[in-house]
Amino acid sequence: MAFDFIYLASQSPRRRQLLEQLGVRHELLLADADEDAEALEAVRPGEAPRAYVERVTRAKLDAALARRLRRGLPEAPVLCSDTTVALDEHILGKPVDADDALATLTRLAGRRHAVITGVAVGLGARVISACNVSEVDFAPVSEERLRRYVASGEPFGKAGSYAVQSTAAAWVRHISGSYSGIMGLPLFETAQLLDAFDVRYG
Repeated sequence: MAFDFIYLASQSPRRRQLLEQLGVRHELLLADADEDAEALEAVRPGEAPRAYVERVTRAKLDAALARRLRRGLPEAPVLCSDTTVALDEHILGKPVDADDALATLTRLAGRRHAVITGVAVGLGARVISACNVSEVDFAPVSEERLRRYVASGEPFGKAGSYAVQSTAAAWVRHISGSYSGIMGLPLFETAQLLDAFDVRYG
């Protein structure tokens, strides 16, 4: 059975933009008010970054699949994704406040870090997933520039306290991997998953 659209269980405008880039029709399938989406993203003690991303991506998908059934929505594949930043195997999630964002960016300045993005598509009992690991090399950045970036509000709600498509791009010396994966949705892997579910796009 072929599908003309999918459900996207993500609030990220970047993921919507990337799906639109592929020409994928999608409808948002966001969490209900009584769902604790933040709890799904809590890091477990000793959890490795890739294992964390894969677990959280699957947990988000399971919740979204149940949500579609609960709402009685038409059948179509559901897509979920999760991104984290890792420095020396230490997970750098979304900042809790400005001080946390500044501390994270200070650690990243002048260093190479990993950006790990999981993507999963499911329909009924069938689930297929993929994980993209890319590397970003930051040049040294002055404290003044980091503080201006934090003051702009850009770091909030973003793993690693930055967005590669923002002014932080000026600090990127080198990228190895998937630019779209660093943004939050690796398009090569996503296209493979959508093809497996016979989703029409483009």
